[in-house]
Amino acid sequence: MTDWPDLSALELLVAVADHGSLSAGARAVGTAQPNASRSLARLERRLGLGLLQRSTRGSTLTPAGLMVVEWARQVLTAATELREGASTLRDEGTARLTVAASQTIAEHLLPGWLSHLRETEPSVSVVARVENTQQVVDDVRRGRADVGFVEGPQAPSGLHHATVATDELVLVVAPDHPWARRRKPVGPDELAATPLVSREAGSGTRIALAAALAPRELAPPELEFASNAAVRVSCEGGYAPAVLSRLAVADALASGALREVPLAGVSLHRRLRAVWGGPRRLRGPAASLVAIARA
Repeated sequence: MTDWPDLSALELLVAVADHGSLSAGARAVGTAQPNASRSLARLERRLGLGLLQRSTRGSTLTPAGLMVVEWARQVLTAATELREGASTLRDEGTARLTVAASQTIAEHLLPGWLSHLRETEPSVSVVARVENTQQVVDDVRRGRADVGFVEGPQAPSGLHHATVATDELVLVVAPDHPWARRRKPVGPDELAATPLVSREAGSGTRIALAAALAPRELAPPELEFASNAAVRVSCEGGYAPAVLSRLAVADALASGALREVPLAGVSLHRRLRAVWGGPRRLRGPAASLVAIARA
């Protein structure tokens, strides 16, 4: 019989990446830290990999751990789809809403919007997909999502859209990086020429950065990940600078785990949009969710 990793351990590992420490990750999934440590130790033995670097200052993800986190996200997404699909089959008479959202929105804004929707329309069954901006647009165009929420400098063509929020990208480095102490702002030429810890091609963050620095070509990434959390943790580890949403690094900046580097000659403000196909006027739960997001 296949020795599958425990889903709860994978969920805990992702929570450690998202929240920055073992104790914070354990709190996020509702388990005691000693139990969390044992769960991750079992996962390490099962996979034959060291996932955490343990020290007197706490536990941080190893490079292998960062990679496993990305695969774990895909497994957990598939498990969520299975659970939600089975729930839908049980409750065929229940209104169903499929939402696709880019990572920054899904991690920091969508949970609050969905909580409000549940309060106002408790009978609605929601399936949420977390993808990059390009994938969200594709899902909406193909009818796989009723509504999507995306980042990026331009509204996607062929879809209706509405601005629901604004955001700002910021340049961040680890406290011991030379840029953490510089007084001269980083200009667009220097930023474009610097290899960064970066989100993957197709992400709203990467699209917005490329548009802001155009016509300059971005240097190839130092490291590339499919999640904000992995980019942030790698940047905290001193691999290279990173450009991320302020929403994604607010806690790290407040704690001093990251330092913001001033910029000059480049604007990294952007709109966050709801997008949908079909009639211009949204109806039903999708319209309610967009109204909540805009409010």
